[in-house]
Amino acid sequence: MGRVAMERKVTKIGNSLGVTMTDALKQLGLKNGDTVTVDVRDDEIVIRKSQYVPLPEGIGPDFFDVLNSVMDQYHETLQGLKDR
Repeated sequence: MGRVAMERKVTKIGNSLGVTMTDALKQLGLKNGDTVTVDVRDDEIVIRKSQYVPLPEGIGPDFFDVLNSVMDQYHETLQGLKDR
């Protein structure tokens, strides 16, 4: 997908400031209710469709912290199993 250049005015939306950009959001496949990730870097705002995947029932938000810890602790063992 190429770069989309457009000039928009900042406007008041309720108690907030916002910018309308329906065509650009449609090009990303975004629709009303979708979640986005907003990164602010230097003088740029980057908006991406969120890659959030809900965790299955019974899996808590600390699951990945524990998983990463175990993988770090047993890295050599896991690497050995992979290389068999």
